[in-house]
Amino acid sequence: MNTPDWLATELPILQAPMAGVQGSALAIAVCQGGGLGALPCAMLSGEEIREEVARIRAQTDRPFNLNFFAHAVPAPDPEREAAWRARFAAYYEEFGLDPASATGGPARRPFDAEIAALVRALRPPVVSFHFGLPADDLLAEVRSAGARILASATTVAEALWLEARGVDAIIAQGIEAGGHRGLFLSEDLDTQLGTLALVPQVVQAVRVPVIAAGGIADARGVHAALALGAAAAQVGTAYLLCPEATTRAVHRAALKSERARHTALTNVFSGRPARGIVNRLMTELGPMAADAPRFPLATAASAPLRAKAESLGVDDFSPLWAGQNTSGCREVPAADLTRALAGLA
Repeated sequence: MNTPDWLATELPILQAPMAGVQGSALAIAVCQGGGLGALPCAMLSGEEIREEVARIRAQTDRPFNLNFFAHAVPAPDPEREAAWRARFAAYYEEFGLDPASATGGPARRPFDAEIAALVRALRPPVVSFHFGLPADDLLAEVRSAGARILASATTVAEALWLEARGVDAIIAQGIEAGGHRGLFLSEDLDTQLGTLALVPQVVQAVRVPVIAAGGIADARGVHAALALGAAAAQVGTAYLLCPEATTRAVHRAALKSERARHTALTNVFSGRPARGIVNRLMTELGPMAADAPRFPLATAASAPLRAKAESLGVDDFSPLWAGQNTSGCREVPAADLTRALAGLA
């Protein structure tokens, strides 16, 4: 299984960056296994990014990927946000929580000038973006740092848009993928294709390398992606049970249950479509709620409920991100899983 020269890894396997369920430990393990480990940075401060990169470089000399979000910060909409919080009133009463505690959620920072300066200082081998790309001047800062630039596309139109802006490779994210959809040109979910349909169309449409993502859980899936013309495969869900992941106990339990066969796209946790295992909140409020505040403002309403419920071992209010194919989830070291994905185990 050959790896393209531009990737500079032993194996054509990329670990999908998964904010909230991993840190540097998973990225390091994947790098040591021969793949491209990734560190999700959108929920980290600048100092935390520095510390995590230092840990990566102290434990591996192999290339790694720093991932950032490129979403637009929404304008506050107090009326819509208040109405959204009101839909959670009965849940707060059920758990004995004060509705006033729903004042914030995990920050999700878009790529900005401060982070661009940090990237220039850290000089990571690879930088990837989700939800489009930052402004041209910020992208130029990343290029000046010598990083390869990857970005997610969920349609051919998005792939062409990314290529026109000079990315080095495109991650073609099929509808099967877990976590947040990378869509940015349109919010119409009817535009979203499965990996089997998306990858060959993107390969035909662009000149840059294409990385297949979505529903790839084992070596057969990787080989299929390469047969479709992809230069490499990106895998996320399969790593969620690895010991190096920080996946929470209720999330791990759901992944190991029969419930993991039923996933859906939902916006009730963050305000953006994302795929996860169906649970109570998704069933009762969505899964897609037209009145949810814009990403990431919707997060605040469910955050206290999630914390309380998880303390009781309940996943009713937790985003259980997972792709449609959880069959590859294994409680094995991530380095071993990486090699198995490449057919070397």
